[in-house]
Amino acid sequence: MELHNNHIGHSHGNEHHHEHHHEHHFDGSQKMRTTFIVAIILNLAFVFAESGIGLWQNSLSLISDAGHNLSDVLSLALVLFAFHLAGKHSNSNYTYGYKKSTILISLLNAIILLIAVGAIIAESIHKFMHPAQLNGAAISWTAFVGIIINGITTIMLMKGQKDDLNVRGAFLHMAADTLVSIGVVISGIIIIFTGWTIIDPLISIIIAVVILITTWQLLISSLRLSLDGVPQNIKPDEILDAIKRQQHVSDVHHMHIWAISTKENALTAHIVIDNQHEDDDAIRVNIKNELKQHGITHATIEIETLNSQCSDSKCC
Repeated sequence: MELHNNHIGHSHGNEHHHEHHHEHHFDGSQKMRTTFIVAIILNLAFVFAESGIGLWQNSLSLISDAGHNLSDVLSLALVLFAFHLAGKHSNSNYTYGYKKSTILISLLNAIILLIAVGAIIAESIHKFMHPAQLNGAAISWTAFVGIIINGITTIMLMKGQKDDLNVRGAFLHMAADTLVSIGVVISGIIIIFTGWTIIDPLISIIIAVVILITTWQLLISSLRLSLDGVPQNIKPDEILDAIKRQQHVSDVHHMHIWAISTKENALTAHIVIDNQHEDDDAIRVNIKNELKQHGITHATIEIETLNSQCSDSKCC
C-alpha cells in the first residue's frame, strides 16, 4: 500500500487534507462482548459433556464434533480478544491502533478449522478400518443437546454477523454445528434401528465437509484483507463513479481501498477538480459523505486542479 502509510506528519500544503478518526471506539459493544462470553460458557460446557459421552460410548462422531466445538470455543475466545485489542487507542507506533488484529484473528480461526478438518478425516479413515459397537441412543440424545446449544449461540450471533467478518465467521460455524448435530442425531437413530455402525465415521466425513465449506469463504476473505485487498463488499468501480459524479470533480486517480479492521474500510485518492470551484473543503466533505454511504469511514483526499495535476514521479 503505497499511500496509506504516509499520513503521519505529512502534508501537501493546503491541499492534502486528513479526516482520520483513529480514536473511534471499535464496535465490539459491551452487548456483543457479553454475547460471546455467554456463547463461550455454553459451548465449553457442552464440549466437556459431549467428549465425555463420546469416549464412554466410543463414538467418533461425538468425539470429532466435540473437537470441532472446542475449536469453535477457541475461535469465540479469539474474537473476544480481538474486540479487546481493537478497542485500544492508537499510538505513535500503531497509528490505526490494533484494529488489524481482527483480520489476523479471522485468518487464524480459518486455519484452525482447516486443521480440525484434517484431523476429523484422518480419524474417520481409521474408524472405517476399525469399526466398533456404538450406543445409538446415547449419541442421539447428546447431539440433540448440541442442537439446542449451537442453535441458541447461532441466534445470538445472527444480528452482529451482518457487518463483521469475525462475527460472521463465528455465526457460520455455529450454524454449521447445528446442522452437524442434526446429522449426528440421524446417525444415532439409524444405528438404533439398523445397527449400521459404519454410519458413525460416515457422518464424521460429512461433518468435515460442512466445516470445510463454511470455512473456505472465511479463509479467502481473511487472506484478501490481510493482503490489503479491497474488501469483498466494496465495489471499486462504484466508488469511482460515485466520486466522479460529485460537482466539480473531473477525474480520480491513485485510488486505494483497504480494510483497517473487519468492520472499517479506508480510502486514499487524488481528486482532480475543475478550475471553477470555490471551496476545496466543501468538495472533500461531499466526497467523504458519499464514501460513507458505500462503507468507507476513513478517507484521505488530495485535491488537484486541471492546471496542477501531479505526475507519478511527483505523487508516488
